[in-house]
Amino acid sequence: MSSAGKAARAIVWLAVFVGVTIAMVVIRDRLDRVHVTLAYLLLVQLASARAGRALGVTLAIMSFLAFNFFFLRPYGTLAVASPLDWLVLVAFLITSVVSAQLLYRARALGAERERLSAASDRAQTLEQSIRMKDETLAMVSHDLRTPLTTIKGLAHEIAANGDERADVIEEEADRLNAFVGKLLDLSRVTMGTGALDIQPNEAEDLLGAAAQQAQAFSGGHELGFQVEPSDSMLFGRFDFVQTLRVLVNLIENAAKYSPAGAPIDVGARRVGQELRFWVADRGPGIADAERERIFEPFYRRRVGDADMAGAGLGLSIAKGIAEAQGGQLTCAPRDGGGSVFTLSVPAIDLPRDDASADDSGAS
Repeated sequence: MSSAGKAARAIVWLAVFVGVTIAMVVIRDRLDRVHVTLAYLLLVQLASARAGRALGVTLAIMSFLAFNFFFLRPYGTLAVASPLDWLVLVAFLITSVVSAQLLYRARALGAERERLSAASDRAQTLEQSIRMKDETLAMVSHDLRTPLTTIKGLAHEIAANGDERADVIEEEADRLNAFVGKLLDLSRVTMGTGALDIQPNEAEDLLGAAAQQAQAFSGGHELGFQVEPSDSMLFGRFDFVQTLRVLVNLIENAAKYSPAGAPIDVGARRVGQELRFWVADRGPGIADAERERIFEPFYRRRVGDADMAGAGLGLSIAKGIAEAQGGQLTCAPRDGGGSVFTLSVPAIDLPRDDASADDSGAS
């Protein structure tokens, strides 16, 4: 409320106070102290509830003075003849101020409760909207699979008759089919319906599988794989197939954004209770403002004056897979230029049995 509005409201309540006081003064010979106390308390409470604590406390003090001046003998002075009257006045003042304070807090709590209730309603509506969006996305993506399969089959038949345009149709159908597959994966991740086979797996096995798949799209980049030494074997609990998919996606992105011939480093290390896989590139890097947005669905980075090719789904799917198995996916700047993507999964403690290995070798 504006200052003018508050001032107008205060004037109204002061006028009410004056009116109530005059009315009681006219008939004070027929009033008991209890009647005066109740009238002023009611006025203070109503003002506190409607106009706030400050006005309520102000009216409580004014009521205290008016009570003494107009309704306690001798009238017209602030002198108090009886010690019992002092008790009445002090009790009235304390009760008025406390009631004003309590009503102010009750009013504030009521406003906060309404705000939280409205926020909860908005959150529920947003959650339902997101859920409906994910379900619609899943249904549409699933329904597109059948016509795409038909189109590809027809294109294959047309290609058999020597029409070169059929190859273009088939390629575009494959590209669209891959996009639909990513949409389905995204819907499964966001809805939590994707089944994961979380088992104990070794870091070196995952890096070896990633190295084999990455050769197909390395594009002349030198891929370096390493496992940092550790007191325990590098084992973690994760879905091997899905985690391999995340790691390969990170390597593919590094190859896409890095200059030709720039090296890409991939490795694994144990940090506390986490097994961390990293992919480090020498690309243009990612601005601070973009570092969180790159994990949003359909967000595509701009490099120079152009958007990079792709649907902008890979990183959001990768992040969802990481979090679904108790891990996380982060991005940080790399010293000397470039970016470092780190995939973390829960680690498993499996000490190295060096003594057993030495004994077996000696025998």
